[in-house]
Amino acid sequence: MEIRLAGIVKESIVDGPGIRYTVFVQGCLHSCPGCHNPQTHALDGGYLTDTDQLYDEICSDPLLKGVTFSGGEPFLQAVPLTHLGRRLREKGYDIIAFTGYTFEELLQLGDEKNHFMDLLLTLDYLIDGPFLLEERDLTLRFRGSRNQRILDCKKSLEQNRAVEADL
Repeated sequence: MEIRLAGIVKESIVDGPGIRYTVFVQGCLHSCPGCHNPQTHALDGGYLTDTDQLYDEICSDPLLKGVTFSGGEPFLQAVPLTHLGRRLREKGYDIIAFTGYTFEELLQLGDEKNHFMDLLLTLDYLIDGPFLLEERDLTLRFRGSRNQRILDCKKSLEQNRAVEADL
């Protein structure tokens, strides 16, 4: 399945716990002032690749604990990321996604056309909320601003409310 990427980091230690493969998708509509990855905003930028190729590359690295979907905005490419994420979970990887949406917005906006719920169901953890320059805090683990939360996706979906996790 085709996916548009801005880039990858094969062995990251800053995008979640353990050594992770980080997929930076291309395309974002949030335009957060001070964004760490403004080069990922253009919807037609980056390059096309195949989720099967990513899957094979990820599975070939025995050091990886998990995979992080970042960007850009991962939920704009929910279908290919869901496809990739489901396969990776079957292999035992944990899956994290960063998003500029809040969990509550994703629940409200999610429908069969955009597949937001499918991607949420694939995730172990969600780091939600837009980057807010006035809330920037370099001491936070895996987040850029204080308004962003690390959520346990399964518990949040079961309880239909944001349930924070301690990673």
